[in-house]
Amino acid sequence: MNKVKPLILVSNDDGYRAKGINELIGVLKEFGDVVAVAPHTGRSGKGCAITSETPVKYWVVRNEPGLQIYACTGTPCDCVKIAFDSVLERRPALVVGGINHGDNSAVNAHYSGTMGVVFEGCMKGVPSVAFSLCSHAEDADFSASLPYIRKIVSEVLDKGLPTGSCLNVNFPDAPSYAGVRVCHQANGCWQNEWAAHTHPNGGKWYWLTGSFVVSDTDAFADRVALNENYVAITPLKIDLTDYELLREMRGWGL
Repeated sequence: MNKVKPLILVSNDDGYRAKGINELIGVLKEFGDVVAVAPHTGRSGKGCAITSETPVKYWVVRNEPGLQIYACTGTPCDCVKIAFDSVLERRPALVVGGINHGDNSAVNAHYSGTMGVVFEGCMKGVPSVAFSLCSHAEDADFSASLPYIRKIVSEVLDKGLPTGSCLNVNFPDAPSYAGVRVCHQANGCWQNEWAAHTHPNGGKWYWLTGSFVVSDTDAFADRVALNENYVAITPLKIDLTDYELLREMRGWGL
């Protein structure tokens, strides 16, 4: 009897044509059947945004044994939702986001559409992993990351992840890495986030810009690990409850 291959759902926020998702698909096909449902164009920075006031559609881009690719007009989170609702014929063993063109460490995980993919998969109770490379180049070189992706995917398929937990994996933009660190989110924030310009017809318009400043020096903070040329693997939880503050507040006498 032929063993049923694991089903792996893939999406991203750079669009289905991006080099990163296609490199990722090439690796994931080694582990099982792959279905990719990804935005038809770039949706970076959409986080967990969903489309609620306009219709969403999707269509087949590629269909072959063991691989189906669909383009979708929605956000990355929409892509996962519509995949579960209308595309997948069985429950996936794994949801994967990426490979993102750009760093998603520290608080950037909150803005990331790639992480929106993974958070949605995690909320659906499926082990979910995001992969990002610290390069925004369209033709970025992902080759150093691929052996690590194989190892991480293999481990997650074998061991699973706790319900409500997912992985945010970031790779330095380098031809090789110093190793792997399992990290926490670094403390840091964006500064000088908007550049103001004068409109030809008067008034101001603003372009999102800025620089990310890390205030963390811990070697096991994800952004610090990346700066030291380590692959940073950060376990994250969907439950945002601050349990320490919760216990304190129960003594406030409210």
